[in-house]
Parts: sequence; structure tokens; C-alpha cells
Amino acid sequence: MLVLKDIAELKASVGTNMKTSEPFEVTQELVNLFAEATKDYQWIHIDVQRAKKESPFGGPIAHGFFSLSLIPKFMEKMVNVESARMGVNYGLNKVRFPAPVPVGSKLHCSATIKEVEDHPMGGVKIIWDCKVDREGGDKPVCIAEMISLMFE
Repeated sequence: MLVLKDIAELKASVGTNMKTSEPFEVTQELVNLFAEATKDYQWIHIDVQRAKKESPFGGPIAHGFFSLSLIPKFMEKMVNVESARMGVNYGLNKVRFPAPVPVGSKLHCSATIKEVEDHPMGGVKIIWDCKVDREGGDKPVCIAEMISLMFE
């Protein structure tokens, strides 16, 4: 984990590549819960038997937005700014899903601090270059330029 004392150290760390997160296994139960939460019940995600027979992926795959939604979970284990009292998601500049995530995949994330600038509400706006990979995969499953706000 990258541990920084305060926002000043965060600003000085622009360009830093953070260590890759621990792997996270994508289970059918989690995919089903995501489908329930988002009301996206497409069969390629939740109908295991049909996905095995009809899907070009050979079985069920996770929603692309499932992979994207894991980035904050990964990030909390990759970086800690000790003086921060809170952080919030602010948005995304660019997101791509270059490869599918078959159920049973193990995902991990890597990220780079791309930009840190003062924000009018106080605190800073941070742009992170994030990449989620699947163990054994040849392409990333999610590439995202994520924006967050952090306050001391």
C-alpha cells in the first residue's frame, strides 16, 4: 500500500504507479447480486446453463459495470492518505471494457496518480489511471480514468 502523510505528499506523488491490488474472485453469487441491484438481468450474466450453451464466452460473464464498480474497493487497499477525513467519487473521463470477465475470474487492479489539483469546494480533485486485469487474461477487463475528491 502507498501510504502518504497528507495531500501535499499526494500532490508530490503525481506519476506514481501504485502496487497491484490483491486478487478478487468474481463469483456467480456476486454477479447475481449485481444484477439484482442494477436490475440488469441479461441472460449472459445470470443464466448459467444458457450462457454455457449460447454465449460466445462459454459461460456467464460479469457485467462490465461490475468490474468498474470494484475499482474503489481495490483503491482503498492500494493507497492511504493519512490526513484525509473523507473521499468521494466525482466521475469518470473515460471507461473501456476490452475483455470479458468470466465468472470465476480473479481480478486485480493497478493505478497511477495522473493529476491532483485544488478543488473549489476545498480539498483536491484526483485523476487516477486505473486498469483492472484478469489473472491469465491477455487484455485488461476494464480501463478507467477515475476522478475522486479528497478532503482533509
